[in-house]
Amino acid sequence: MDAPRWLDAREARAWRGYRRMRRLLDLELARELMQDAGLSEPDYDVLSDLSETPDQRLRLSELADRMLWSRSRLSHHLARMQQRGLVTREEHPSDGRGSIVVLTPAGRAAIEAAAPGHVAAVRRHLIDLLTPEEIDVLGALTQRVVDRLSAPKG
Repeated sequence: MDAPRWLDAREARAWRGYRRMRRLLDLELARELMQDAGLSEPDYDVLSDLSETPDQRLRLSELADRMLWSRSRLSHHLARMQQRGLVTREEHPSDGRGSIVVLTPAGRAAIEAAAPGHVAAVRRHLIDLLTPEEIDVLGALTQRVVDRLSAPKG
């Protein structure tokens, strides 16, 4: 096995700063979303993903893949969202084993009410702190990492 390539001081500062920023940013955005809209981050992710589809519905398996969750974990979360009237589940019309998650009118109203405040928080805590050039760099580097981590393994 090769010797580890330890991070130098510059790299370690960037890595530790990124990790701290990510934790603090996630915590603050989640806190504000719950306080202002009564939604958790996973609630918001489900509602926004569904609201962005033309017919406001997705296969459960596709939604789980988008959220990087197991189908079981998502199913449990969706059950709680169903109790609140935000989503419903339907049997897949051509595949009896699959289910479709559907945004309800109450779910649509919830995401429409939450989105302006959430976007304002994202701007306040990240976007507006960056120059246009830094936003371009952030977009490019995050896409590079996402592409690498999303590529088929093997």
